[in-house]
Amino acid sequence: MQLQTHSPPSHEPVSDVTQRFREPPDGLIEANGGAVAYRRFGSGPDVLFVHGWPCSGATYRALIPHLASHVTCHVIDLPGAGDSRFDGDTPLDLATHVDRIRVVIDELGLTDFAGVGHDSGGLMLRHAVVGDSRLRSLGLVDTEQSLGIAWPFRRLLMLAKVPGFTRLLTWAVMRPRLRRSNLLLGGCFADSSLLDGEFEEFFLQPLRDDPAKARAAGRLAKAFDTDLVQQLGDVHARLDVPVKLVWGEHDPYFPLDWTRAMVDTFPNASLHVVKGMKLFVHEEAPAEVADALLPTLLGRG
Repeated sequence: MQLQTHSPPSHEPVSDVTQRFREPPDGLIEANGGAVAYRRFGSGPDVLFVHGWPCSGATYRALIPHLASHVTCHVIDLPGAGDSRFDGDTPLDLATHVDRIRVVIDELGLTDFAGVGHDSGGLMLRHAVVGDSRLRSLGLVDTEQSLGIAWPFRRLLMLAKVPGFTRLLTWAVMRPRLRRSNLLLGGCFADSSLLDGEFEEFFLQPLRDDPAKARAAGRLAKAFDTDLVQQLGDVHARLDVPVKLVWGEHDPYFPLDWTRAMVDTFPNASLHVVKGMKLFVHEEAPAEVADALLPTLLGRG
């Protein structure tokens, strides 16, 4: 569980965050049979960023420049994604990732921190930090909901159990016309052209080019633990810190109506809706998302 560093720059100006994700991580944190990759940006109060499936910490590359002059952004790649380290024996399931997030918090020495989680990163983050006295606040962006699992997401989980799912998914998402389908990635962006370019580079090409990462993505999807979703009502009731929900208006996977109903399951939560956006609202409208999150991340409500 030791933090192995690669001499990262300390509180450097954020000039090209995206390029940093093309370079080796600042360090590796050994945890539960794998190694979490770690990068730090900016200065100020600590904020931990947790990604969802099948992404890596690079999903926050557009958001970080809007936050790094106010907070220190600690960005991780969980085993199976990005620049993490893992092998065929590394456990790849949500519960183990929850434990890894706790290890990261301890190893980084975070004593007063906020968290930001997107997609399943928000699910894992909530379970990891509930009851942690060091937690200052939470920002949750288009993530699992306490009301259950909506049909588009449930359909994906069902497909993940079909033999050959990973191979078929990898083949389909590398074809631009196919990946724009609502059966695949059409629900990710309002502007479907954003499925190309950097999104393809960071999250789709690795599935094509690295069989180990493709298998890891398939294993995590197949092992998705729906009990963690069913437990969210109890988890929310115990999260007695300010929580900011930021949501894409037209997210098909985590419907906005369910999110509106979820707000009251937290002791202290509020919702900001980004008009016209879908699941990856933090990539498509990063400035608005940052403005909505920042007061809560700083502990100002």
